[in-house]
Amino acid sequence: MTSSAGIVVGELAAAADLAAHPNRHYAGTRGVLGVRMGTVFEIAKRNSGMPLAEVGRLLDEDPYESRMAAFCILDFQVRDVRLPSREREARYRLYLDRHDAIDAWDMVDRSAPRVVGMFLRERSREPLFDLAVSADPLRRRTAMTAPLAYTRPLHRAGIADLLRIAEMLATDPDPVVSRPVGIALRHAGAVAPDAVRELLARMGTGLPEAIRREVMKTLPASAE
Repeated sequence: MTSSAGIVVGELAAAADLAAHPNRHYAGTRGVLGVRMGTVFEIAKRNSGMPLAEVGRLLDEDPYESRMAAFCILDFQVRDVRLPSREREARYRLYLDRHDAIDAWDMVDRSAPRVVGMFLRERSREPLFDLAVSADPLRRRTAMTAPLAYTRPLHRAGIADLLRIAEMLATDPDPVVSRPVGIALRHAGAVAPDAVRELLARMGTGLPEAIRREVMKTLPASAE
């Protein structure tokens, strides 16, 4: 049987226990069902064959867990190497078109690298730079988190753009944006340490010390 938004909503409601799982990390203003995050992931994976239109309907739901499940489903769907390019683009478009449904940092972190970053790996990454100057902190977080897709050994071509965006957002006043800068640079340092060292040197004291310390913890020693 084909899955639907209604099926996912029903499964989440059946698993809800607000007293046991208040999901206090959620800082948004919308509803919370009280579903353990591991259970949200399980429900999303079980329903990952859902048609894209139904994912869109799930994004219309008020509760945090329903929308989180929708972004998990998008992530699971694009992991399928057999998924045609046009279908990947449709999921990328849905993510950007429905960014209004994102009101929690973990929705970005769960889906942006594969749904957005991987789609743009062989395309212009100008959309990421547009997101990086958005007034919305969570759109700026997408700009910084999506390029994590380029820190994998087979997809390093986008590292230069990751570093450019990191330089743009390193001093962002909102922690929801500045925290993933250090994470992105740490991962970039594992595959392009010289490029990261050049960035650290170029920014000098303009790079917040907390980010510099985080990157230096794992940056491989220079061969020189």
